[in-house]
Amino acid sequence: MSMATRTDTLSPALQAADSHDLIRVHGARVNNLKDVSVEIPKRRLTVFTGVSGSGKSSLVFGTIAAESQRMINETYSAFVQGFMPTLARPEVDVLEGLTTAIIVDQQRMGSDPRSTVGTATDANAMLRILFSRLGQPHIGSPQAFSFNVASISGAGAVTMERGGKTVKERRSFTITGGMCPRCEGRGSVNDIDLSALYDDSKSLNEGALTIPGYSMDGWYGRIFGGCGFFDPDKPISRFTSKELHDLLHKEPTKIKVDNINLTYEGLIPKIQKSMLSKDVDSLQPHIRAFVERAVTFTTCPECGGTRLSEAARSSKIKGISIADVCAMQISDLAAWVSDLDEPSVAPLLGTLRHTLDSFVEIGLGYLSLDRPSGTLSGGEAQRVKMIRHLGSSLTDVTYVFDEPTIGLHPHDIARMNDLLLQLRDKGNTVLVVEHKPETIAIADHVVDLGPGAGTAGGTVCFEGTVEGLRAGGTITGRHLDDRASLKSSVRTPSGALEVRGAGTHNLQDVDVDIPLGVLVVVTGVAGSGKSSLIHGSVSGRDGVVAVDQTAIRGSRRSNPATYTGLLDPIRKAFAKANGVKPALFSANSEGACPTCNGAGVIYTDLAMMAGVATTCELCEGKRFDAAVLEYHLGGRDISEVLAMSVAEAEQFLGAGEARTPAAHKILERLADVGLGYLTIGQPLTTLSGGERQRLKLASHMAEKGGVYVLDEPTTGLHLADVENLLGLLDRLVDSGKSVIVIEHHQAVMAHADWIIDLGPGAGHDGGRIVFEGTPADLVAARSTLTGEHLAAYVGT
Repeated sequence: MSMATRTDTLSPALQAADSHDLIRVHGARVNNLKDVSVEIPKRRLTVFTGVSGSGKSSLVFGTIAAESQRMINETYSAFVQGFMPTLARPEVDVLEGLTTAIIVDQQRMGSDPRSTVGTATDANAMLRILFSRLGQPHIGSPQAFSFNVASISGAGAVTMERGGKTVKERRSFTITGGMCPRCEGRGSVNDIDLSALYDDSKSLNEGALTIPGYSMDGWYGRIFGGCGFFDPDKPISRFTSKELHDLLHKEPTKIKVDNINLTYEGLIPKIQKSMLSKDVDSLQPHIRAFVERAVTFTTCPECGGTRLSEAARSSKIKGISIADVCAMQISDLAAWVSDLDEPSVAPLLGTLRHTLDSFVEIGLGYLSLDRPSGTLSGGEAQRVKMIRHLGSSLTDVTYVFDEPTIGLHPHDIARMNDLLLQLRDKGNTVLVVEHKPETIAIADHVVDLGPGAGTAGGTVCFEGTVEGLRAGGTITGRHLDDRASLKSSVRTPSGALEVRGAGTHNLQDVDVDIPLGVLVVVTGVAGSGKSSLIHGSVSGRDGVVAVDQTAIRGSRRSNPATYTGLLDPIRKAFAKANGVKPALFSANSEGACPTCNGAGVIYTDLAMMAGVATTCELCEGKRFDAAVLEYHLGGRDISEVLAMSVAEAEQFLGAGEARTPAAHKILERLADVGLGYLTIGQPLTTLSGGERQRLKLASHMAEKGGVYVLDEPTTGLHLADVENLLGLLDRLVDSGKSVIVIEHHQAVMAHADWIIDLGPGAGHDGGRIVFEGTPADLVAARSTLTGEHLAAYVGT
C-alpha cells in the first residue's frame, strides 16, 4: 500500500482562522466593573489579581464565562433550554473570540445525604459494573450494588390487546437494588426525642407543639383541629395509645376539613420527609437547631454505615466487597485496582485506574469514595471537579478556576501549578482568579484589577507579564514579593486546652495541649487531620466560637445589614426618631414598595429564555414605599443609609443626631475585618467568596467566648489584606482571647506564637503531631514539609 504524498504547501501568509488568538472584552459593566476593556491571549495561562472585591470574579465569571455558557445554551432547541438554567446576557459592549468555558469553582458540592465522592465522580458507577461482572456470588445487575436503588417486587394482572381480543395475563416483576432497607441508603438512622416535639402537659390548642412552623394558628391548626382523630383541647398526656399513635405515626390519610380535601399524616413521618431527608447543614438555622436538639443520628446497625444491603456486601472480588472498596483510602484502592487483571473488563479497569490515579495526582488520594460530598471543603470540592477534566481530550477550551490553591499546603501548590500548566500545554486557555504569589509567578499574562475594592475598584490597573507587574507599582505588584519575618519574641501562654485520644477520621489517638492566650496556628498538608483535630475535639466546647468554611446562605433580598443584625438597631432608631413602628423600615415587611415588593427590580420570566430584570419605576430601585422615604434620621432616609459604605455608616451612626451605639459596634467589627468599602445594603449574592467569609467572621466576633477557632481566614484575601488580618488576630489575642487558626499561609505561620504541625502525609499517612513549638524552632529544625517551606519563605 503506497502512502499519498502531499504536494501542496501552505502559504507563509497567516490564515484568517489563525488570527483569532485573543479574547476581547470591551466595555464590561457587570457589578462594579467600570467599562473594563481587556485582551486576553488564548492558549495561555492568564491570572487575574487584585484586592478582594476589586472585580476579578465579575470580569472572569460574571462576564467571560457567563456569556460563553449562555451562547452554548442557545445552541440547544427551545425545548431543551426550558430544562436548563436561564442566563441573562452580561452587561458588556463587545465580547469576541470566546471559546467553550468550563468553570471549576469553589462552590461546595451538593449536600444531598446520599451524595458521596464516589457518586459525584462516576467512580462508584464503574465499581458497580465491575462487581456485577466479577463479584462472587453473582447477585444481579449494577443496580444491585447501588445504595440509591431499593429492592422491589410485585405481581398482578396485565390487560393487553392481542389478535383483536382483550387478554389478561398474570405478570410479576422484581428489582434487585443495593439499598440497605433499615437506613434507606443513608448509612445512619435517627431516633427522635418526643419531649422535644411537644409539651405533654398542654393540649394542642394550648400550644403543646414545639416544632418550628407547626403553629395552631395556621394551616396545621385547621388540620389537627378538624381531623377528628383526637381532641385538640385535651392534654397530650391524657391521650389514649390510639390517639397518640394517630398524632405521631399515622400513615397518610385523606380527610375533609371545612369542605376542603386534605391529607393528614403523623408528626414523625412528616418531620422525616420535610427535615430529616435533607442534609442538616442545608437547613435554615432555627430548623437546624431543632433537629440537633430533637434528633440523635447513629450509625445504622444493619449495614454498619456502608448504606448497602446484606446481599450487596456478600458479593466479593478477591475476598473484598464493594463496601470495603469504597471505605478504602483512594491511594490504596488505586493499587488494588491496578492488581486486577481481567481481560473481559479491561476497558472499564483502564478508565477506573485513570480516575483513581487522577485523585492521587491532584493530592486527594487520602479521601475515600464513601466520604459524603457535603463534608468536603471548598478546595477539596474544586479539585474533585477538576478530576473529570484532567484526562479530557478536548482542546481549545477555556478553563476558568476560582482560587485553585485554597486549602492547599505550599507543598501541594506546586502540584496544582503543574496541573494548570498541563491543561494549558494541551492547547487550552486557562483563566485563574488567584492571590497566592506562587501561582501568579507561573502566569504567561497577568490582569490586575483595582485599585481598591467595591466602588473604588472595577478598573484594570495593569496588563502584561509577571515581571512587568513587579515593576508596575500597583498594590499587587508592590506586595508580590512581601515576606513576613519571624517574630523576635512570642507571647507566654496563660494555660492550655487539653485534647486526649483524638481519633476523628484519620487522627491516630492524638494527645496535644493547645496553649491559651496566644495565637496558635495548626498546619500540615491537605488531608493531614487539621480540621478533624480542631473541629472534632475543640469546636463545640463551652466558650469556643468557631468560624468554619461553610458558605453564607442568602437570597438577593439578604445583605450585610440583615445578615449581621445591623438593620435592627437602624430600624429602631428610625422608628424612635419619627414616632412610627420599626416594620415600616424593612423592605421585606410593611415598608416595601408595593410594585416590586421591596426587591427594587421587577423580574419578568420569559420561560425558556433568560428572564429580564428591570429597575422598578415607582421606587427607582430604592425598594421602599414613597411614604417611608419621608421619614428621616440625621437628615437621611432609610434608602440613603442602606446605600452607604460601612466606613460612611460608621461615621454617620457614630455621632450627632443619628448616633446609634448598637449599630456603630457592628459597623466597627465590619471595618476591623477589612470590609469598610462594602455597601451595607448590597445583596449578599453579589459578594465575593473572601468578602462572605470576612462578613461571617465579623458577625461571630460578637459572640461571647474566650477561644476563637478560624478555618483558613486568608481565603480570598489579597496579599495586602493579609497584613490587616494579622493585625486583627493580634488585637483579638491582646484583648484576652485565645485564637486558634487552621492555616497554610506562611505569613500567618511566621506570625504565630505557637505552631502545631500535623502529618507527615495525608490520610492514613497523616493524623499525627509531627511538630509542636515556636515558628523559629520549626524553621531551625526543618524536620517537616511545613518547616522546609516556611524556612524558604522567611529566607533563612
